[in-house]
Amino acid sequence: MEYCLVTGVAGFIGSYLAEKLVKLGYNVIGIDSFNDFYSRNTKERNIKWLIKQPNFTFHEANLLTLNLSSITPCLAGRQESLNDSITIFHLAARSGVRTSWEEGFKIYFDNNVLATHKLLEASRRFKLKKFIYTSSSSVYGNIGAYCNTPLPMKENMPCNPISPYGVTKLACEHLCKLYFTNYQLPITILRYFSIYGPRQRPDMAFHKFIKAILGEKPFEIYGDGTQTRDFTYIDDAIEATIKAKDLAQAGEVYNIGGGTTTIVNKGVNILEKIIGRPAKLSYIEKSKGDIQHTLSDISKSIKTLGYHPIWTLEKGLKEEIKWLSAQN
Repeated sequence: MEYCLVTGVAGFIGSYLAEKLVKLGYNVIGIDSFNDFYSRNTKERNIKWLIKQPNFTFHEANLLTLNLSSITPCLAGRQESLNDSITIFHLAARSGVRTSWEEGFKIYFDNNVLATHKLLEASRRFKLKKFIYTSSSSVYGNIGAYCNTPLPMKENMPCNPISPYGVTKLACEHLCKLYFTNYQLPITILRYFSIYGPRQRPDMAFHKFIKAILGEKPFEIYGDGTQTRDFTYIDDAIEATIKAKDLAQAGEVYNIGGGTTTIVNKGVNILEKIIGRPAKLSYIEKSKGDIQHTLSDISKSIKTLGYHPIWTLEKGLKEEIKWLSAQN
């Protein structure tokens, strides 16, 4: 029997991933601590369908204190058959660049670095098929116009994060590589690029922009809006993540992006066009730690994972607008 463990299962990406795995017939174990980064009600709504499914088991717990061996026979090393194995999808993390500074850094260090270390240690006792760690484009830092290294961002580029959040994600990557090298754990790292779509976290740009335009309220953009992002629709990201379970090579890093780049101001224009009303926006000082440009080189993911993102930004935003409209 094959188990899938999804940490951060009540979050935006985690809930989508678990739903897809359940529909594919896997026995899925979900863990989430319902941290206070945003509303518990939102996260509970994310897993409302999941908790009714017979092949899904949920544990409300913090990875820092949870005894992972207690939650399933497979994790305890008591496989029901010699064929039992587990794939771990490690999505749990404290996210967001702007709140990772100053005293907030300890929360990020504990929930990202220490929690990942504990999960890696525990994984040494499991019959692992694959350990997939979901990282972030934030590990790259500023490249392109800000240094001599041109876009797009390639997996073998030096990483120089410019935010405490990015530092913790890169530290987790290094931990994963250490456990791959020293304990031969079958670990793969996926670097996500600006994932959006229904259930997107309320602190993320498109969620805030859409909500403001729908409510005819003003909103602010950090900087002058000329920064660019490689936006990735949630369905494309989930497809790549599940493909990585069987196709990704252990010890390797893969970019998971849309493969194109969009100016933030243009993204707002697309929202105005879809919603049919103007945005009431203003520009404020650029936030420290924000990367100016992102663009993923996804050629490695295309070749190895058979990953082919199919969602255009306009099509994906229509789905997020539809979802947010239904929440009001």
